[in-house]
Formats: sequence, structure tokens, C-alpha cells
Amino acid sequence: MSIRRIVLDVLKPIKGSTIVDLAEKLNEIEGIDGVNISVTDMDVETMGLMVVVEGPNVNFEDIRKVLEEEGCAIHSIDEVASGNRIIEGRKGK
Repeated sequence: MSIRRIVLDVLKPIKGSTIVDLAEKLNEIEGIDGVNISVTDMDVETMGLMVVVEGPNVNFEDIRKVLEEEGCAIHSIDEVASGNRIIEGRKGK
């Protein structure tokens, strides 16, 4: 089964590409239908991002490569969805 959604906690340098540029680059990867990037925190040199990627065949290694090329570091993989459909989490659980 292929990955359909992956949620990553990412650290990105303030200097360099914007989150708009980063979203566009990730969205160009084959098998990806959509990308959401939210800023979770900032300091003088870096920003924390929550990166959500969805598509019928998400390739983690391709995502990792783009993020590293942009100077980003993946802190953690916070969610992965795989299978024929995405199962949404239940509220309060």
C-alpha cells in the first residue's frame, strides 16, 4: 500500500525560500495532490513548520530530498496514513 498522507514537524531556516516556495516545490513531486504548511513557531534564525502532504502515492524519500535541498531538517514524522482511504482521527481521542 502507498502512503496517502504524511504529517511532518520540520525546522526551516528563516533565510532562503519562503513557505510558499517550499509548498510549490513539494507539490511538484509526482504522486502529491496537495500540501499544507503551517508555521508553528519562530525564532531569530529558524521557523518550525507543520507540513501536511496528501496524494495517491506519497513518496517520503522524495519529500525528504526536497526539504533537505531547501536547508530544512525533519524533526519527526507525526502522522502517516496508508491504504485505500484516509481514516480521520476521532476528536477527543
